[in-house]
Amino acid sequence: MSRFEKIIIAITGSSHLLVHAMMLSLPSLIPVIQKEYPAGLDTFGFVVTISAFLFGLGAIPAGWLDRHIGGRNLLIIYQIGAGLSSFLIFSSSSFIGLVFGLSFLGLFCSIYHPTGLTIISQNLKNVSKGMGIHAMFGSLGSAIGPLLAVSITSLFSWRAAYFSFAMLNILLASITILTISKTALSAHLKIIPNRKSNKKALLLYFITNSFLGMAYYGFTTFMPIHLSMNTTGFLPNLSEEFKAGLFPTIVFLSGIVGSFFGGKIGEKFDKRISFGVIILVNIPILIVLGLVTNMVLILSSILLGIVYFSNQPIGNTLVADFSDNRNRGLIYGMGFFISFGIGAFAAGLSGIVAESIGVHAVFPFMGVLLFPALVFSWLMYKASN
Repeated sequence: MSRFEKIIIAITGSSHLLVHAMMLSLPSLIPVIQKEYPAGLDTFGFVVTISAFLFGLGAIPAGWLDRHIGGRNLLIIYQIGAGLSSFLIFSSSSFIGLVFGLSFLGLFCSIYHPTGLTIISQNLKNVSKGMGIHAMFGSLGSAIGPLLAVSITSLFSWRAAYFSFAMLNILLASITILTISKTALSAHLKIIPNRKSNKKALLLYFITNSFLGMAYYGFTTFMPIHLSMNTTGFLPNLSEEFKAGLFPTIVFLSGIVGSFFGGKIGEKFDKRISFGVIILVNIPILIVLGLVTNMVLILSSILLGIVYFSNQPIGNTLVADFSDNRNRGLIYGMGFFISFGIGAFAAGLSGIVAESIGVHAVFPFMGVLLFPALVFSWLMYKASN
């Protein structure tokens, strides 16, 4: 990689890390926040749905704006906006205020993915490798976000955790302004021949990814509670609150391994077939997660982290393969909305399942949702031929 490519990876990777750290902190903090704002898991599930839906919805206009005001400017808007939203959560004095703050956080964070992915696909020579490294940063954010939030909460309060996120975003915005200039980003754009988008393959990919997004929000929202409640025989001296941050961190750290292998798989094998195989392997793991406890539950969760997150660099590269360069930002935005905006409703549905049957039932439910994804991934493969 050239020096400029390394700067691009460092800035987009750090932004990706913070996005997932912020968006995944709430599930680990639910047990603590419930003590201040007594509400059921179904209510908190729909709070996650609101924030996550906006996280997806805002990606469409962000993708459109990428072509008009540039990726650098959008990156800075995301960083400053996420910082201010985190400060709004920190200063909230009511449950409604908390929901508003989380909604704005989801909206500003929605800017990142279409922007960051477009910058990488247009400025790096080896896109698959770049997407793999980028996904590893996201998995690292998913891992350290809950642990950082829980650790700061145990020392100070859950509000202090969001204050820390506010400061980190403002710092990152300052670094972005100083290290990436408009002229440098324009000068390093790859010369890519324009080609027609494979609209049918893209549509089928988006449908497939919407089911993956549902599974993602289902298991990330309720994994902290599930692991803390069903590991009483493992490390019994640790509190449930601390386990809610520690064990998901271990799972998401394993996602870094998955992202690494996903990037390698995308370089060496047919990405379309690999994508379907990864979906297939996720199904039995999710079902098993609802049936086991203690050490077997933790090991199964780690395996899920490796397998699930290996799909992301492959999927993001497939979008680049199926789309034309001129509308790349908008296409990434549409895909992100379909995957995470629509997929976010699974958090609310999972909350209903958790309240009516039990938290353990959420995971087999997510596994069943991936059967249609398997069918659509095969149709995507056929359409791309």
